[in-house]
Amino acid sequence: MALTGRAGLLAALGAVLVLFAPRPGLAVAGILLLLAALVVVDLLLAGGVRGLRFQRDGERLVRLGQSVRVGLVVENSGPRRVRGVLRDAWPPSAGATPRHLRVDVPRGERRRLETTLTPTRRGDREAVTVTVRSVGPLGLAARQGTHRVPWSVRVLPPFLSRRHLPARLARLRELDGRHPALVRGQGTEFDSLREYVVGDDVRSIDWRASARRSDVVVRTWRPERDRRVLIVLDTGRTSAGRVGVSPIPGAGGRTAGWPRLDWSMDAALLLAALAARAGDRVDFLAYDRGVRAWLSGASRTELLSSLVTSMAPIEAELVESDGPGMVAAVLARARRRCLVVLLTDLNPAAMEEGLLPVLPQLSGRHLVLVASVADPKVAAMAAGRGTAERVYDAAAAEQLRGERRRIVSLLRRQGVEVVDALPEDLAPALADAYLALKAAGRL
Repeated sequence: MALTGRAGLLAALGAVLVLFAPRPGLAVAGILLLLAALVVVDLLLAGGVRGLRFQRDGERLVRLGQSVRVGLVVENSGPRRVRGVLRDAWPPSAGATPRHLRVDVPRGERRRLETTLTPTRRGDREAVTVTVRSVGPLGLAARQGTHRVPWSVRVLPPFLSRRHLPARLARLRELDGRHPALVRGQGTEFDSLREYVVGDDVRSIDWRASARRSDVVVRTWRPERDRRVLIVLDTGRTSAGRVGVSPIPGAGGRTAGWPRLDWSMDAALLLAALAARAGDRVDFLAYDRGVRAWLSGASRTELLSSLVTSMAPIEAELVESDGPGMVAAVLARARRRCLVVLLTDLNPAAMEEGLLPVLPQLSGRHLVLVASVADPKVAAMAAGRGTAERVYDAAAAEQLRGERRRIVSLLRRQGVEVVDALPEDLAPALADAYLALKAAGRL
């Protein structure tokens, strides 16, 4: 049961009448009895909420930053009309609007209501409860009941780096030798023969074919296809740190910026889309102290949809990643040589205690590329001057940058390729590194 504002207003008017009554005590008792009687009558005439039936419909997938509508069908199987307010409760990160919905369902009928969700975080957003307040005809009191009507909406990564894909695909076509300018494709797989033009590498001349044609012809090459790319996402504690500025309004949480995990996911999606177009096979592994997600064998047409669905529920775990366990998981799943792209943070302490001691086991069997998100605040602090406090901040930032450069140097001495870029630049930089490996024939 719930009392409305109208009941409070009547009580206030009754209090005013008591001031002018000759016998205040009897007046108070009479007004309270009258108000209670009216409330009881109103409750008896109000429509019941226990007999309501609910059914949901709508979308179950939405990209972060976009909106989706979820329908709620209310069916009244009771003997009286249900008129009042309904609240469809969702977690705050689901961004549900409106908070309250007017409901008016005659007996034996049904009505459909809609709630718009604009999520601010990835993952699965579950509906909490549906609370209905059925107001009586006098508007003094209401029957209230809560129902569980389950529904789940999975919020997918937004893939904002998609805008970089056309430019990288154009470069890939150049490597394949299909560009209109006939740029010589790099790689080790023979493609075709064509006439020699000024600027061609003389080492590509096919002398036997030239002798047969009485003209100078050259071999063209294309990047190797059907290679394997294994993307490994570190979901340990260092991936939870927020860096940069959130590219989606409201999705940065209470503090500005996206988690490193989300920036890494965005870069992984661009790399996967590019590698699939290049004809390579892409697998995905998320790991911290155990396997959080594993995707293998997805076709080229289903890769991106499968990848974003696998990534959506992954959250950073506030534990130190198990470096030996991660390497063992990769070696168990990749027995033949492939490109292993490890998206992690170049945190000096975490790298020295976790990955660095065991990384040679991985780089000895596979081509390893480590990609990391750099914090733009560190560069801004390093440039600070003017006050003693800013100078101390600059010294600390320079020390951190020096430690990071040392880790990069150690990785490269072990034969590991490294991409260390600012949040907005990580995805295109990783795609460029992949194309460079293709062009050099290393993949």
